[in-house]
Amino acid sequence: MTTKNAFDVLKERGFIKQCTDEEAVRELFEEGPVTAYIGYDPTATSLHIGNLFVTMALMHLERLGHRPLVVVGGATAMVGDPSGKTEMRQMMTGDTIGDNVSSIKQQLSRFLTFEEGKSILVNNADWLMEFKYIDFLRDVGRHFSVNRMLAAESYKQRLERGLSFIEFNYQILQAYDFMELRRRHGCVLQMGGDDQWGNILAGVDLTRRIDSELVHGLTFPLLLTSAGEKMGKTAKGALWLDADRVSPYEFYQYWVNVDDADLEKTLGFLTFLPMEEVRTVTTLQGRELNMAKSILAYEVTKLVHGKEEASKAHQAAQSAFGSREIPAELLVSSDVPRKVASNTAQIPTKELANSELAEGVTLVDMMVQVGFDKSKSAARRLINQGAVRINDVKITDGAYALSEADFQDGAMTLRSGKKKVHRVVLKGA
Repeated sequence: MTTKNAFDVLKERGFIKQCTDEEAVRELFEEGPVTAYIGYDPTATSLHIGNLFVTMALMHLERLGHRPLVVVGGATAMVGDPSGKTEMRQMMTGDTIGDNVSSIKQQLSRFLTFEEGKSILVNNADWLMEFKYIDFLRDVGRHFSVNRMLAAESYKQRLERGLSFIEFNYQILQAYDFMELRRRHGCVLQMGGDDQWGNILAGVDLTRRIDSELVHGLTFPLLLTSAGEKMGKTAKGALWLDADRVSPYEFYQYWVNVDDADLEKTLGFLTFLPMEEVRTVTTLQGRELNMAKSILAYEVTKLVHGKEEASKAHQAAQSAFGSREIPAELLVSSDVPRKVASNTAQIPTKELANSELAEGVTLVDMMVQVGFDKSKSAARRLINQGAVRINDVKITDGAYALSEADFQDGAMTLRSGKKKVHRVVLKGA
């Protein structure tokens, strides 16, 4: 069986936005194992869904016998990438960056095989922190045109608001990274989000000027919803991969509620399901479309949190929103549990003391407490509109007070609309 060309795989799944030379890059993957890198700036202790998106490209390469090279930017994080930002990033201390680097290394090891050498992980602080400023300006900085740098989209967007000198140097440092990685590891391809195109081209050009070597770059489309918004933005902030920040159940719920128009694209980007299966979801409607979203949610949660947590989240969602037996012929390569028993253990749960209930708790109060709404007026408006249910019974009285009758076997299921669910359980005190 012939191994697929990695470039063709990435293109088929929608990863390719821009490329320095498509035919040349495709030929590289045809000739033998390719070392390709993506950089990660350690700006937090956890990666988010946008990082997972680009990591998927490296995972495809590893599976096809190529060598992913991960660069954690311990040095460049001290400068801050202005790409995609409307203002300067908050400066972090060396200790904070060091903690972030350690956490991100640990997370990335869940997706790529560093121990066996199939993938490589390095920190650009290993070479950038050793430079003397004047030497770097003379040896590297002289190859950069200020006019050309200011023409880059990432800089143009910032000029009106203000671009600091330290940020202005970021492109030079990233370009040097590419050249250094070719020297150290034979890296011939840099990949990244489309906002990195100017930085990638700078590295290609610097490597040609100083080392007389040809390297290539390609970018991915930004991970956006059909409405043009960044995917992975929630009411609580970013969709983090750390279970302590976003629970597996909450993570699962995000994906089961993606827009219909985003389903095919997201399955292509964030799962390994064959594209011939993925393309079939464009013909689905109603119940089958929702079941396909359940498979998407299960597959992405399994990738990030493991099969056990994905199964628990899937089971809990089925319990909370109505069990759906998923047909065997729908996205057949998924190992999603097609039929599950009821399990409410993973549903977000709040404890309510009997004494509190006796003193009086309104439905509006409870909706605010469980985080359905930030204000009582917003909660009351939803109740009046008939969007709130207790144990599947619609409540339309904005002054409704909870009572023991609302609790079945000491528990109550509270729903707001089609997406929000929370359990409230009574405790003795």
